[in-house]
Amino acid sequence: MKVILQKDVKGQGKKGQLVEVSDGYARNFLFPKKLAVEASNDNMNVMKQKQAAEEARIAREKAAAVELAEKLKTCKVIISAKAGNGGRLFGSVTASEISEGLKAQFGIEIDRHKIVMGENIKAFGTYELKVKLYNEVAGTIFVTVKEA
Repeated sequence: MKVILQKDVKGQGKKGQLVEVSDGYARNFLFPKKLAVEASNDNMNVMKQKQAAEEARIAREKAAAVELAEKLKTCKVIISAKAGNGGRLFGSVTASEISEGLKAQFGIEIDRHKIVMGENIKAFGTYELKVKLYNEVAGTIFVTVKEA
């Protein structure tokens, strides 16, 4: 019997897949636990519509991420920090401070976890940081740390 999986089933497949299982397994295990539905024409059409909607959503999100990446190229975030002798900062500039600076200066909200920093910034200067916006889409922001 052909069934469409509603959830991931170990040993059978992932959610939304069309799989062939024995009649007893489908009737006695998959259907009562709502793990699968029979692969009728109506259910097949619903599955195809869901897949098309998911692909459209992914395309929209990726396009928005690419647009944001282009917008970030022109953004130069300026962070003011206090420093001691030799140009070393008291503390350091973190990803959350950069995220807050982006929001305050340009109105762009980016989660601090998406900003890729090898380690926190501990000196004055200009830094080029990578921002993971979406799967396979990354942007670049320039951060200038100046004395307060």
